[in-house]
Amino acid sequence: MEESLWISGTKKTNYQTLEKDEKTDVCVIGGGIVGAITSYLLTQKGLNVIILEKDKLCMGVTANSTAKLTSQHGLFYKYLYDEYGADFAKLYLESNENGIKLAEEIIQNENIDCDFEKKDAYVFATTITELEKVKQELNTLNKLGFDAEYVENIKIPADNVLGAIKFKNQAQFNARKYTLQLFEKTSNLGAKIYENSKVEKIEKMGENYSISVGKNEVIAKYVVIATHYPIKNFPGVYFSKMYQDKTYVIAVDIGENKKMIDGMFIQSCEPIISFRTAKYNEKELLIVAGSGHKTGQPNSKIEDNFINLENYIKKYYPNSKVMFKWSTEDCITLDKIPYIGKFSNLLPNMYVATGFKKWGMSTSHVAGKIITDLILNNKNKYADIYKATRLNPIKNIKELGNMIKESTNSLVLNKLKPINTEFKDIKLGEGGIVEIDGEKVGIYKRQDGEIFAVKPYCGHLGCLISWNNLEKTWDCPCHGSRYDYMGNIITEPTVKGLSRYEFE
Repeated sequence: MEESLWISGTKKTNYQTLEKDEKTDVCVIGGGIVGAITSYLLTQKGLNVIILEKDKLCMGVTANSTAKLTSQHGLFYKYLYDEYGADFAKLYLESNENGIKLAEEIIQNENIDCDFEKKDAYVFATTITELEKVKQELNTLNKLGFDAEYVENIKIPADNVLGAIKFKNQAQFNARKYTLQLFEKTSNLGAKIYENSKVEKIEKMGENYSISVGKNEVIAKYVVIATHYPIKNFPGVYFSKMYQDKTYVIAVDIGENKKMIDGMFIQSCEPIISFRTAKYNEKELLIVAGSGHKTGQPNSKIEDNFINLENYIKKYYPNSKVMFKWSTEDCITLDKIPYIGKFSNLLPNMYVATGFKKWGMSTSHVAGKIITDLILNNKNKYADIYKATRLNPIKNIKELGNMIKESTNSLVLNKLKPINTEFKDIKLGEGGIVEIDGEKVGIYKRQDGEIFAVKPYCGHLGCLISWNNLEKTWDCPCHGSRYDYMGNIITEPTVKGLSRYEFE
């Protein structure tokens, strides 16, 4: 079943569509976990809030995550310590620990049923080289005064596990259950929620903002862009500072009389594999994630990503059964720190939260609290380390080079290259780009023979898109926008669908 375990186990929402002009204190754009937390915290403080979601609430990144609430973000703290210093690293760690506590407080105070469980989190090494990095990371955590523990005897489906760092009292939950109930609580507090209400334009209008949704608009003093990838390009230019990365996930029934893992686990190096458990119909499933790659990269064997995960886990549980499989997408900043706070110094009262790497469940709570404090003009001790308008030197020179190369190829060079695929080469159930009368056309041939043709240029900045035959989507290699085979938007930053051709 190619949908996430979290989506399968919850009902879809049915909020109204925006069909009239509105005025509010705060307009939150995005119906995922960041939008839910921020809206909830603001309505608790008495502000009027409107939430706009282009589709249905919580059907995107939040609903396709692995839903781990942890401050253990891989081997990350030595990097922070070396690049930014001890104080910075300690604040980052502390902020994410507080993010976990905030989630637990909300769940308890609002009596939210979301399968919340306290679990230890581990990052493990399977080579001598990686083990040395694990020990260096542990040494850094000790310098920061954090109570991490080194362990060697952990029972997980991985070969040659030499050692691991254990973060105690972390948590896992069902992120979609949590987010949908939080939106419901927020609605009960007076917030207005609109689904199927795609924001097309955000403009400054005196001291307020005009947010356009079709023929209607919302006037708001404050705007929070919580769309995973910012849908507004300028002046923030976040597309020049981030890239998107895909990860594949399967949920597996390992069979009766098999001992399940206890905790959350992630490998310390590429190829990264991670594990956690989840409840499903009174059973416990094993969630396995990995087999990732940069979004939109041409990969003729992209179907192998799920197969790789299935083959991996069957080495340890030969009779296991894959119950669910899905993929997720993460924004990764070039300096590896999320952007949280003011969208731009040129646009007062507009805020953004993005670039959570692969750890958005804890950091989304950090973001909600920081943005709420900024709007209320309260001091937040963590705001500066996530400052979205920062101008720090770019740390990831290699990935910057990759971004420039990919953007140059997709914006210019690939558009000039001749297309070798012919229309007759595309089989039923497959897609690709062909040339028709000297013009590039994206073709998908559905199994029933119906043909869908699109103009294969991303609505964001015009990059040439590529066909993803595994998920039957058009993906942009520049900034990660994704479309279904009919050209409808799946993932930001684009706000424009693909142009359709009538095909005969």
